[in-house]
Amino acid sequence: MALKARRAASETAKLGTEERNAMLLGIADALEAAHGEISAANAVDVAAAKEAGISAAMIDRLTLDGKRFAAMVDGVRKVATLKDPVGETIWERKRPSGITIRKVRVPFGVVAVVFESRPNVFVDTAALCLKTGNAIILRGGKEAIKTNSALARAVRSVAGDAVQFVETTDHAAVTELVRATGLVDVAIPRGGERLIRAMCEAALVPVLKHYKGVCHIYVDDKADLAMALSILDNAKTQRPGVCNAAECLVVHEKLAPVFMPMVKAWAADKGVTLHEGEEGTEYLSLDLNVATVSDFRAAIDFVNRNSSHHSDCIVTSDAGRAKEFLRDVDSACVYHNASTRFTDGAEFAMGAEIGISTDKLHARGPMGAEELTTYKYVVTGDGTIRKQ
Repeated sequence: MALKARRAASETAKLGTEERNAMLLGIADALEAAHGEISAANAVDVAAAKEAGISAAMIDRLTLDGKRFAAMVDGVRKVATLKDPVGETIWERKRPSGITIRKVRVPFGVVAVVFESRPNVFVDTAALCLKTGNAIILRGGKEAIKTNSALARAVRSVAGDAVQFVETTDHAAVTELVRATGLVDVAIPRGGERLIRAMCEAALVPVLKHYKGVCHIYVDDKADLAMALSILDNAKTQRPGVCNAAECLVVHEKLAPVFMPMVKAWAADKGVTLHEGEEGTEYLSLDLNVATVSDFRAAIDFVNRNSSHHSDCIVTSDAGRAKEFLRDVDSACVYHNASTRFTDGAEFAMGAEIGISTDKLHARGPMGAEELTTYKYVVTGDGTIRKQ
């Protein structure tokens, strides 16, 4: 598969923007034509997951209902409308020596994506890789094997070898994939911390990842309480099983006597279980860690100590404190008076995302089309030689 993907990547990179966009539109049409087959396969996977006692959060991620299917297909068409980063000149410099240097965006080549539960990841990541002239090798979890197989048939009917699907659910296949140096250029895990750490430990190719999403909402003593509760509700309960959901509420101790009764009433109404302590736990459920801090700077220290550096928010009316929080909290995405649920490629106008990175090299935060390119230096002269 890696050899086929490598050969396909060479051809995909040569395609022009219009050709790659036409491929994406063809994939969207193929998915719609196969809707019945894909939905039937998904129903089998969901039923098997429920019988196996898989968590509600995982089943939610696995379920590809009509609304999500339509959004997935629409996402492919939106990717086709995105600006094509391939071939873009990042900068150009003319040197006294007579050479001209251009820093130009180019495809990675072959991208390997290993994911769990969410079958829409198959389509989102394939679309972004094809948009940017890459080939992709996809390996999903066993809980979605029938859905992913159906999606693969539809996508490959248009994209051919540029999209490869690993049908085996043997864990050894993942190890082989992330050790395929010279064939796979980068690996991207989409799943739980256990999967990501296992991939990183086994990998010989670069891995773009985030281990978990321990996101904080800090409510300052100068916060609007109604706003704070609304943001907390959205960040925790809209979709508790995703990585940008809030997992910890931090409250200024001066505000706690007034705000915490409101939080407890909200939690009782929404079925949220509150936990006290400082552990950076990713619950992915209607559970929320709650802590109080003595002052604003203590809140920043708390978040930096316990966050997974994914997405963290301050709710305050004090512009100075907000500026300090946004500067000093070392996370990929920092928010002022807005829900952490916005950490998403579509919400960041990237179209579908291939993942979210908490790394600091190459890509950080939601990764869209631009983050699926690297660059080369194109140097031109006119018989120019170096004299020193």
